[in-house]
Order: sequence, then structure tokens, then C-alpha cells
Amino acid sequence: MSDKKIKPAVTTLPSRALVAIAATGALALAQPAAAIDVDAAEYQPVPPGTNLALLYYQHVERDALYVGGDRVPGKLGLDSDIAIFRYLHYTDIGGFLAAPEILVPFGHLGAKNDAAALGGDAGVGDLLFGFPTWLVNNAKARQYFGVTPYLFAPTGSYDHNNPINLGANRWAFALQAGYLGALTDKLYVNLTGDVTVFGKNSRFGAAEQTLKQEPLYELQLAFHYNVLPNLDLRAGYDFFFGGTTSVDGINQHNASHEQKYYVGAAWFVVPSVQFLFTYGQDTTIDNGFREANRFNFRLLKAF
Repeated sequence: MSDKKIKPAVTTLPSRALVAIAATGALALAQPAAAIDVDAAEYQPVPPGTNLALLYYQHVERDALYVGGDRVPGKLGLDSDIAIFRYLHYTDIGGFLAAPEILVPFGHLGAKNDAAALGGDAGVGDLLFGFPTWLVNNAKARQYFGVTPYLFAPTGSYDHNNPINLGANRWAFALQAGYLGALTDKLYVNLTGDVTVFGKNSRFGAAEQTLKQEPLYELQLAFHYNVLPNLDLRAGYDFFFGGTTSVDGINQHNASHEQKYYVGAAWFVVPSVQFLFTYGQDTTIDNGFREANRFNFRLLKAF
């Protein structure tokens, strides 16, 4: 496959900007993800023996590229339409509730406007395996605490000649801890933190260089309020930091210092079926594409 040609409007970008574009595409599916974004009430347990099948759909419009805290000149955009199928089985293991799970992402990424020559990618992303385990499961006090190890497998679509890919062509491991607690009869607080460590991608870019990345950290704070027994309103704020990359040993000085918010609602249409919608945006970003609009939909079926 021939190397992608970059039209003049893009080739004038600093080299770090080009790396940021490529890395953004390669890591875009690491949501729920390189960092593990969760919905409010994620650590609300259900009885052993329960299965959950979930289908997520996310549409994101990115309208600007930032490098070192500065906006790169030009009208640079990257849109994505990503779906994720997720399956969990809740079971009792040694007296602890656990829920082994698998997530299968698929969809499309596409650059636009002055970045359009970078193209896009469509197909299946990297598989994600998780094993949430509740160390505290106190339904009477409505206090819950769990930990989840995640493993990202390099199974997704990847072509080193493409600046934008759905897959990352590397293994990654994340460890997350989550707390869910009742503040009042109807109001709950959700606190979540995770760290992700990355394997190397030895086929990064047209020259097949070696991409390495430092650990990436995420902190999430969310609240949800039960308006009705089957309807809640929710809002959350996320912080990302770390994750500096190097290419063939050259530091790219592109650590993440990102913040974003979301608001939304979740509704149990019937006791076993829930529909969730959230809307969010980036509020602060130092490196990468800024999310101007982020729409999340989720359908959950318990059985």
C-alpha cells in the first residue's frame, strides 16, 4: 500500500501535530475507554446469575487540534461513529461478586476539512476484556466498592501506512477502582479512578517506527439522582493526565491534560431494559483533537 499523501494545508503542520493526529486516531477506541470512561452507576451490582447485554453508540465531532496547549492553525476536524457490544455475566467467586466481560468496538473514524487528506478507517477495534469484582457490596447501607482489571488486545483494524486507525496495534492493561455510595435517599455519588499501561507499537507510521507511551491516568466524578424508581438524571466530570508518547525514543511532549463533562439520563423502560443518553464536551485539552460535541446512547438488556 502506498503512503498517504498529505495535501499542502496539512503538511505545513508541525511534526508533533502530525504525530498527535495519528495517535488520536490510533487511540480513539481506548474509550471506555486507554482510559476507561464509565457511566454513572457503573459500580451498581446486580444479583449473581444475571447477564447483561449492552449496545453503545457514540457520535463525536472534533473541531480543533491542540499541541502543547496551543491550537494548531487551520480548520482541522475528526468525526467518529463508534458502536460497542458489551456482555457481562455476574457470578459469585469465593464470596465476592464478579462479572467477567467482553467489549467489541466497531465503527468509523474520519478526518475532515483541512485534515481530510488524512482519510479515515472503518471496521472493528481492539477487543477489551474486563473482570470487575466487588470488594464491598453492602446493599443495606448502599455502599459499593469494586476493582476492575482490563486487557486490551491488538485485534482491531490497523495499517501502519494510515495516519488514522481504529486499532492501536499494541497490548494495554488498565486497573480501575470505583466507589458508589448513597448521599440521600435519591442522590448517589460515583468516584472512579484508573491507570493504563501500554505495550509498544513497533509498526507506527509509514516508516514503521516504535511508539511507546507512559501510563495514562483518569479520575471521574459523577452524580445520579433518582427522579423516579425507573428514571435518573446524571452528570459527570472527567480528568485525564499523563500518557506522554515517544517515537523511536524521541519524546513527543504530548502528555494529556484533558477535562470533560457530560449530562444525561437513564430510564428503565421495563424492569429488564434500560435506555441511556448523555451529551458532553471537552472543557480543557492540551494535546489532541478537541471534542466539540459528544453524544452517547446505550441500550441495556438484563436476562
